[in-house]
Amino acid sequence: MSRNYETFLPGASASPTLKNPLERLGWSGFFAQQTEADAMAQTPPARVTSVHRSGLQVIGADISAVLPPRKDATVGDWFLYNAETLAESVLLERKSLIKRRSPGKDRFEQLIAANIDTAFIVTSCNADFNIARLERYVALAFDADVTPVILLTKTDLCEDVDPYVEQAQSISDLVAVTPLNAKSDDTAKQLATWCNKGQTVAFLGSSGVGKSTLTNALAGSDAIETGEIRAIDSKGRHTTTRRELHFVASGCAVLDTPGMRELQLTDAAAGVGDLFADLETLQTQCKFRDCAHDSEPGCAIKTALKNGDIDQARVTRWRRLVAEDAFNTTSLSERKHKEKNLSKIIKSLDMKNRNERPK
Repeated sequence: MSRNYETFLPGASASPTLKNPLERLGWSGFFAQQTEADAMAQTPPARVTSVHRSGLQVIGADISAVLPPRKDATVGDWFLYNAETLAESVLLERKSLIKRRSPGKDRFEQLIAANIDTAFIVTSCNADFNIARLERYVALAFDADVTPVILLTKTDLCEDVDPYVEQAQSISDLVAVTPLNAKSDDTAKQLATWCNKGQTVAFLGSSGVGKSTLTNALAGSDAIETGEIRAIDSKGRHTTTRRELHFVASGCAVLDTPGMRELQLTDAAAGVGDLFADLETLQTQCKFRDCAHDSEPGCAIKTALKNGDIDQARVTRWRRLVAEDAFNTTSLSERKHKEKNLSKIIKSLDMKNRNERPK
């Protein structure tokens, strides 16, 4: 007997005794409206829980399988699973996507996570704390339309937490800041506001700040390996080696991620604009539209700096992020264009080769 997928569609009421088994995986009306009951019966939904070189691990209501690897998919994505032809499984439209420029000199766009509701940006109350790095994470979240929450960990090892809280709160009035001890029994309660049933949360941050410990706290177990930071420099050791979704008893999906040593923005102008909305608005008052805020007359940014209305360090970080994002976005766009042209050339040569073969 085939499953009745009509209960998964928008407006359908769940049975009082049997609730939608896909809800705990993060399925919602946003994805349901992209398909129909008949199509879901043939190709049921499955979500990517981890990405390996060999393929994409996906799970669904009655599915646990591996799809062929593909560059345009990441952890958190939803597919309509085609059991007969795995490669033809359909990738559904995302409601959010966190990405960055790949580390090193390569000009690639790296997909970090899809369909995230809340990004817990984790940093420790020690030498790991870096306001510029936190701003990068917040800009990424804003650009992806994901709710950012800054978590300040290792409060039990810090004599005075207040300076860290004040600096974190100065980043944006739109971002909640929560100091906590990741090993405390109260951790799950402190995060409960953002961890409701059907929600997907992600822990982002450097190595050793407590991301895996927090994931274990939400799961109510110690199943995920954790490690201590180095006392000499407060830097963490990599214990999480890949991004992986965990589904906890509360009904929330939790993404644990490896520490990211390099976080370069790309195609995130909207997020940077939201983060520095006051400076973006202020620069519209400059005399020249293309004002570089250096030596131009009538510069509103320079005037505000002179009057002490804005902070020079914050302006410098803003300008740096704007320039970085513009450069990476242009570079990646040019690379995609070149790759597209190369693909056309290869296809043309293949076609020509086939036509010239002796019959």
